[in-house]
Amino acid sequence: MTTLRQGPQIDIFASQSELGIGNKLDLLDDELLENIRSIQLKNGLKQTGELASRDFTIEMETGTGKTYVYLRTIFELNQRFGFTKFIIVVPGVAIKEGVYKTLQITEQHFKEHYDNTPYDYFVYDSSKLGEVRSFATNDAIQIMVINIDAFRKSFTDPDKETSANIIHRPNDRMSGMKPIEFIRDTKPIVIIDEPQSVDTTAKSKEAVASLNPLCTIRYSATHKEKYNLMYKLDSIDAYERKLVKQIEVASIQVKDGHNKAYIKLLSVDHKKSPITAKIEFDKMQNGEVKRVVQTVKSGTDLLELSVGRDVYDGYVVNDIYCEPGNEYIDFTSKPEIIRLGALVGDVNPDEYKRLQIRKTIEEHLDKELKLTPKGIKVLSLFFIDKVANYRFYDEDGNPQKGKYALMFEEEYRQLIKKPKYNSLFKEVDTESLVEAVHDGYFSIDKSGKSKGQYKDTSGVTQLDEDTYQLIMRDKEKLLSFESKLKFIFSHSVLKEGWDNPNVFQICTLNETASVIKKRQEIGRGLRIAVNQDGERVHGFEVNTLTVMANESYEDFVSQLQREIEEEEGIKFGVVEKHLFANIVIETEDQKQAFLGAETSEKIWGYLFDAHYIDKNGKVQDKLRTDIKENKMDLPEDLQSYAALITAALKKVSGNLNIKNAGDKKLVALNKAVYLGEEFKQLWDRIKYKTTFRVEFDIDDLVNKCAEQIKNDLVVGKAKFVYGKGTAKIERGGITMDKIHESRHVYDAKDYALPDIVSYLQNETNLTRRTLVEILTQCGRLQDFKNNPQKFVDEVSAIIKSQMHHFIVDGIKYEKIGDEHFYAQELFQDKELVGYLNKNMLEAQKSVYDHVVYDSEVEAEFARSFEQSKDVKVYAKLPGWFKIETPLGNYNPDWAVLVDHEDGEKLYFVVETKGSILGKFLRPVEKAKIDCGREHFKVLGETVGFTVADSFGTFMDKVSG
Repeated sequence: MTTLRQGPQIDIFASQSELGIGNKLDLLDDELLENIRSIQLKNGLKQTGELASRDFTIEMETGTGKTYVYLRTIFELNQRFGFTKFIIVVPGVAIKEGVYKTLQITEQHFKEHYDNTPYDYFVYDSSKLGEVRSFATNDAIQIMVINIDAFRKSFTDPDKETSANIIHRPNDRMSGMKPIEFIRDTKPIVIIDEPQSVDTTAKSKEAVASLNPLCTIRYSATHKEKYNLMYKLDSIDAYERKLVKQIEVASIQVKDGHNKAYIKLLSVDHKKSPITAKIEFDKMQNGEVKRVVQTVKSGTDLLELSVGRDVYDGYVVNDIYCEPGNEYIDFTSKPEIIRLGALVGDVNPDEYKRLQIRKTIEEHLDKELKLTPKGIKVLSLFFIDKVANYRFYDEDGNPQKGKYALMFEEEYRQLIKKPKYNSLFKEVDTESLVEAVHDGYFSIDKSGKSKGQYKDTSGVTQLDEDTYQLIMRDKEKLLSFESKLKFIFSHSVLKEGWDNPNVFQICTLNETASVIKKRQEIGRGLRIAVNQDGERVHGFEVNTLTVMANESYEDFVSQLQREIEEEEGIKFGVVEKHLFANIVIETEDQKQAFLGAETSEKIWGYLFDAHYIDKNGKVQDKLRTDIKENKMDLPEDLQSYAALITAALKKVSGNLNIKNAGDKKLVALNKAVYLGEEFKQLWDRIKYKTTFRVEFDIDDLVNKCAEQIKNDLVVGKAKFVYGKGTAKIERGGITMDKIHESRHVYDAKDYALPDIVSYLQNETNLTRRTLVEILTQCGRLQDFKNNPQKFVDEVSAIIKSQMHHFIVDGIKYEKIGDEHFYAQELFQDKELVGYLNKNMLEAQKSVYDHVVYDSEVEAEFARSFEQSKDVKVYAKLPGWFKIETPLGNYNPDWAVLVDHEDGEKLYFVVETKGSILGKFLRPVEKAKIDCGREHFKVLGETVGFTVADSFGTFMDKVSG
């Protein structure tokens, strides 16, 4: 037991019995409730209706110093009210060691701050029950730290006493009494650290109640149950106040690496029949391979699903297994079994991990250049799923470096040779440093064949005890420049309970999908950095945590937001009824007061009535727009608080959504236009269908294709794309900002070469003989081996491009009589849907009452059509109006009737593009437009076809 002591004192708020001195509270429940509601109002929290228990909740984001806060609370409660008995209940050995360490290093601080107030603290040990008696009988502040497992097992049957924890058994050293009885008699104030891991079960709740607490205060960032929430410092508050590090998310994605059958199992679903699975795989789309997500069932043939990619031949889904914890899919003709979150067919996993390690070291060294002069030591943390990947033992029991350790040393050795890092390694033996800068913290097996060897553990076993003690002892040492250790490799033991303020990089080196939650992952490095004097150094220019994610940064941020919503109860983009209650106002007597819960609910009701929020408080785009345009109008009696209310709403509202389903609107016919004579005349000129034929010289096509492939083909090797962006955490949601990318060549050739001729035949419909001639003449076949899929994609695109030219030059359209046409009635038979304020404009001259547009160029045309006196009627041609071409169906943009200045009516079909120059249009796009022009030529001279990039360009063509 550690003791800081000054003369004895017994406070009027203490009670005394034959077992010891305890806490005493004289407040009535009504008085307590009044105090609670007052604090909640001040802190902007929903107020408690009635006091059901003396359980209180404090919510604090990971890394903001909750251990210090509740220790400080202990001294405040003693100083203000005389309470002396406190028990800190923790979920496991990691947090227990962390709390004890904090108590040790803050002794001098609390001694100075509270005028040498005496206090004792100790970690409960069942072999040292004298400390429990002293806890009960001593009149100074007493702080006991205890693991929930040390008192969770009680008993009610005397015959089963040996199954109970020692704390619940009668003991001769305690005068035949149970240790728990001494504790109960003190009516301790119980502080629960991480309650979501302590007292969420009935047995745990019973155990906490057995302590007979005066009250229970729970501290966590992720409460599962909230009782009388008194204070809230959530992840958004912490970020806005810069109390935690800014998060930078880095990811490594593969580009142009589609040479193997890639399959990743994302989820399985047995709720409906048939059982399905959601997979990610490579699919041919519009002439190139895209990585997509699709649902499959037993019997699904991935060869067909991928649109004929030969690498999927034989991958027919056989079994989808849904047992929790053992989910997988397998295939009828392939040996692969793919478990949930796992994948096959990607780049070599070791190459991927090597690049993760390299980029983490690089980020680390870059931060050292910046922070070492400020006296801040930089640490990096690697999570691994198998200890053997970092350290294993040979047959003689000698420790050997695992593959991650070897990769690290190889990459570190190379990177520190870069001239830009010279200042970090002056007069340093870099070769000896390579081994000294990294180490692993793992649990040691103390028995059996593997005695003395490291092993994989869950992080909550007795084997982890020594590991926690070791790393907690080293916690301060790691911050010193005297220690060479900078890169820490750990198994699951560091998932919770350990963090260090100077962790600036976190990298997860898992061979399968990471099971560590994003909040756990980043939680190990969120604390504000400290310098060599132990002082915190604030500001995001120093405090940026780089997380090397296993997925894209978009997916990482999306999952992080979901976890924050689930665990903290934060509702991004939601206005809660008490949001405005703690807005500070001045009363007539110049005293400070709050707007209050009643007025806050009144504001909420106004926002709902004005359609600014929905019934759940979800912010609508109308609110975002009106705030942005400064058009939000509050009722007169709230005008004096408008600026404060708007400021609160800005934090919650976030950015404008791309589309809001609540604004979805069915577009109606404008019958005045639809039934009018002018639209009928326009429609009768453009409604007819045509057929076509194509003639071209095949030898000329071969020569042109071979020449372009020879001169223009660019086939790079597969690449790793390293992307990094800063997470911006706001009440409206989490977004990515300042995204940077770099590329690294992946030169492995661990794939079989596909049948190039068959592939190109499927893509182009040319004969095998023609394709062989093109490939022979081009002289570029050696590039096929570098990246087969990229080669065939690019060659296919070139051949198709040349075919487009030949097709357009040789195409002939013919009108199919007068009976083949698009009926005008289709406008009323086909529904059209748009989104208000997003992709639709109100219209007076159009066939519909709103124009649904696809781009800002189209929106500008629609506005101009409406404003122009020359345009009489127009229609945005719907998707069902199609012109057949050899390259697929073509859908023009507009049909327009214009009154010429000489009184003549002119009828046009208009294609709108951001540029009318052919060199800026994609080959297929330009070819389809050219086919459209030929189609309208055969319909007669009464309708013109033109391409325009603006309304002004269109009118110039009309006038010309």
